[in-house]
Amino acid sequence: MRLLNFINEFPDEHSCREHFRQQREKEGVKCKKCGNEKHYWLKAKYQWQCSECRFRTCLRSGTTFENSKLPIRIWYLAMFLVTMTKKGISAKEVQRQLGLSSYQTVWKMMHTIRKAMGNRENLYKLSGMVEFDEAYIKKATPKGTKLKRGKGSQGVQNVAVASESVPLEDLNTGELSKHFGYLKMKVLKGHDASDVDLIIRENIDEKSIIFSDKSASYVNISEYVEAHYEEKSTKESSMTNLKWVHIAISNIKRWLLGIHHKIKSKYLQAYLDEFCYKVNRRYFGHKLFDRLLLAMAKTYW
Repeated sequence: MRLLNFINEFPDEHSCREHFRQQREKEGVKCKKCGNEKHYWLKAKYQWQCSECRFRTCLRSGTTFENSKLPIRIWYLAMFLVTMTKKGISAKEVQRQLGLSSYQTVWKMMHTIRKAMGNRENLYKLSGMVEFDEAYIKKATPKGTKLKRGKGSQGVQNVAVASESVPLEDLNTGELSKHFGYLKMKVLKGHDASDVDLIIRENIDEKSIIFSDKSASYVNISEYVEAHYEEKSTKESSMTNLKWVHIAISNIKRWLLGIHHKIKSKYLQAYLDEFCYKVNRRYFGHKLFDRLLLAMAKTYW
């Protein structure tokens, strides 16, 4: 969404609340008590009421910002800032733009948005021809910590990266792009084959074909997909069989370094979710704000 369109469409809190109500109804309101999806709107109470058990659902109930006290327009502005640029935006910059006094409040809000992105990404699996590899992302260490020589793993976090090598279709022209398809990045708990197997089972369709290098951690991949092709990692193979996954790794490292710098391990997955969400929807253009809003309105109970 463009800036002028946002200002005209959402001039005040009431317009944002009404718009969010419509988005929730489009996504579907589900009763927390009985699971019924048929509701009717109580205008005087500004709530939905279940047609079966008459349980009432508030406007924010069940969404990712259910317990937030911030106005919905502040959330809309934050989501607009997140989606208006491909390269992302830091919490500090969002704080300056919104004029909020508490950095911690903005930081939590940004992570809530990233959580919604991650929840949406977890609904889908990669399929077809899939490239698979691992990346080592620099992580924040306590101030004054001296990393031992030869113990480089102390300062990095291992991340599994998978991308569909089949190109996406452009939403406007219908033409296939010259870039890779969908992308997933997941933090690995360790370096064992069992950790890789879990990522494969949860994120890649069993009918897929996976291309990777000859890592000792990839010995069981063929048990979870239709076929698994391994090739010794060389400069040539990196530019052919694993071309797109290596480009994605380069981009995520540059993105994290340029905007967020070093990140603690426990928060890294949230930043990976944001990166993958925006990459996988890179052809949506001004529709990205609307797609994110649907993710925020999604009920996960």
